[in-house]
Formats: sequence, structure tokens, C-alpha cells
Amino acid sequence: MSGAIVSWLRSATKTAFSRKYLLLTNVTISISLSGVGDIIEQHYEIYTKQQTAWDRQRTRNMSISGMTVGVFCHNWYNFMDRRFPGRTLGLVLKKVIIDQTVASPIVIFLFFATLGMLKRSSWDDMCEEMRDKFLRLYTAEWVVWPPAQIVNFYLLPNKYRVLYDNTISLGYDVYTSYVINDDSTKDKDDTNQGDGTGGKNDRGTSQ
Repeated sequence: MSGAIVSWLRSATKTAFSRKYLLLTNVTISISLSGVGDIIEQHYEIYTKQQTAWDRQRTRNMSISGMTVGVFCHNWYNFMDRRFPGRTLGLVLKKVIIDQTVASPIVIFLFFATLGMLKRSSWDDMCEEMRDKFLRLYTAEWVVWPPAQIVNFYLLPNKYRVLYDNTISLGYDVYTSYVINDDSTKDKDDTNQGDGTGGKNDRGTSQ
């Protein structure tokens, strides 16, 4: 019985990561783990009494944002491996730098844009939220991803890149959920504007 299960799992895994189904697999992984990251963050917020109940709509929105990012990452890795074939150390470092300076800002923008559409935010509101939160997320990207992507580009075949990405990023997805749904900076800014003090964010730049 156990042998049959193992055989079935091997066959299912081979099919899921085949060229025919790889996009669907990558998007499904991204949706699932983006949702899981938000659920973990929300339950932490409930535990620390920052919120009272699980917001299912917020989890749905974060999961759909994961779908957008999953589609991009699938195509991005295909492009990178076609454009820069090989696994020499110099080539890997080049890929990591390009990934951080090009792909990372695009991924963050896609998150904000998708969430903005789901919440029916205006363009101005979305831009304001990006201005408030983009640098926090991008700074975290530089801490997490360069070492992770060295492993990704140097050791793993293309078909496992998004799976690896999402496994590593589960903790980062928790932080992403926290930052994107954190309104404390905006609330502080609104309060400061109300009392005539202007308003600064935690980096000291004007809002």
C-alpha cells in the first residue's frame, strides 16, 4: 500500500513539474503559500491582540496577489535561463544582481497593484501606499534574497526555482503581509497632518 502511494506521489510530482503543467504548478504554489503566509501573520496579530478575528477577505487578496507574482516569476526564470545560460559563479552573481535590481521592484509593484485593484483603490491611493511601504519591503528583499538566489541559480534546475522561491519566502510572505496591511505609518501621517506637524515616516522622508 505504501509503495503504491509513493509511486503515485512520484508520478504526480513528475507530471506537476513537467513543461506542460509547470506554469499551473508554479501559480498554485504561489497562491497557496501567499495565503498561508497571511494566515500565519493574522493569527500572530490575533494572538497579540492587534486584531480580533481572521479576516478571510485579506487572505483571499494576498492569495490572488500571489497568483500575479507566480505568473511573473515563472516567466522571469524562463527568461533569465534563456538569456544567461550556464552556472559559473560569475554568471550566477550577475543573475542575482539583475534579479534584485529588476525583478524585485516589479514583484513588489505587482503586489501593490493587484491588492489595489482588489480593494478598488484609486491610483493616487495605491501610489501613496507604495511610497509609504515600498522601501521597507525592498530593504527586506536585499536581506533575504541574494544568498537564497545564489543557491537557486547555482544548484537548482529551472523547473524547481519557483517552488524553492516560495518555500524560502514563506517567512518573507508573513512579513510582506504585515507591511502591506500595516496602516500605522499612514495613521501617524494623518494625525501629524491634522495637528500641523507635516508628517514623517520612519525613514525621515516627507510623506
